[in-house]
Formats: sequence, structure tokens, C-alpha cells
Amino acid sequence: MDPAFLLTALVVVLIPGTGVIYTLAIALGRGGLASVSAAFGCTLGILPHIAAAILGIAALLHASAVLFQIVKFAGVLYLLWMAWGALKENGLLNAEPDRSAIRHRAIVRRGFLINILNPKLSIFFLAFLPQFIPADSAVPALDMAWLGFIFMAMTFVVFVIYGQMASLVRGRVLSSPVIMKWLRRSFAAAFAALGLRLALSAR
Repeated sequence: MDPAFLLTALVVVLIPGTGVIYTLAIALGRGGLASVSAAFGCTLGILPHIAAAILGIAALLHASAVLFQIVKFAGVLYLLWMAWGALKENGLLNAEPDRSAIRHRAIVRRGFLINILNPKLSIFFLAFLPQFIPADSAVPALDMAWLGFIFMAMTFVVFVIYGQMASLVRGRVLSSPVIMKWLRRSFAAAFAALGLRLALSAR
């Protein structure tokens, strides 16, 4: 495994984005176990983008302005919806005392949608993965798939660590209505800002 790939991938994964913010919000509102589901959903949302890069669909997405805009604004609307959900008291940061009431499938689905509706990811992998494929590779697609799997594994591990760290301060956060109020506003602002950045992004 190319050390340059591992280092670059780690830097990319560590940079806070929509997936990290979502995982942190779930960790604070629902706990450490729920944050693992959030991390899994966000990681799963990467898979279609890697597949698109391998199959060349990302190149079509990059070439087609209409297709790119459709996917992009679907992602923008979803992020704005997440921002609204973060603001509500019974929304994203709603504390769930009954662990049996936590709907892990819904948490995974939301995390999946956060990433699948970001067309920039497909283009990122199309540009990123081929750089680390050996020139004499017999099966480049297989090598890309392996690098994509490593990237996803790193994403999952890092997101889980983020979530578990956030869950450690969950009790203190939930006990303060003032902190919860500002956290809701902060997470809502973060999702809205990410939505705006996606809306203004070019191919």
C-alpha cells in the first residue's frame, strides 16, 4: 500500500465535513452506539461514488452540466432540511433516553443520503484514486476498488472515533439547556453553510 495514499486519504477524512457534523450531532443527541450507525451510513454513501468513478459515470457527471446541477441542488435541499431538523427540539439533536427507541435504520439512511447527494464526491474519487494506480497495473479497476475500500474503512474508523469522543461529553451537554440551544443553532448553521458552499460550487 502506497504510504502517500494512506496519508493523503487520512488528511481528507479528518477534515470536518457534512459526514463528521452529522455523526457528531447524532452522538450528542442519541449516544455513542447511534453515532456508529451514523458513521456507517456516511461511509456507505461513499460506495456509489467510488463505483461511479470506477465505471466512468463520474466523467459523465462532470461533463453534463444539467445532471450535475440536478444532483447538486438535491444535495443542497437535503442539507437545508438537515439544518432545519437540527434547530427543532425534537429533531436531530433530540436526546433519546430509551435506547430501544433509537431507529438505527433511519440514522443510517440519513447518513447515506448526505453523501450520495453530493456530486462532488464522484468527481473527487475520479481525480483522486487514479493517481495511486501503478502504471503497469493489469487490472486498474480492481486496484481502484481496493483503494476505495481502504478509503471507506478509514472513513468509518475516523467517524466512529469522532462520535465516541463526542458521546463522552454528552451527559454534560444534555444537562444544560443553554448549551443545547446553542448547539442546535451551531449545527443548523453548519449544515446551512455546507449547503450554501455546495450550491455555489462549480464542477
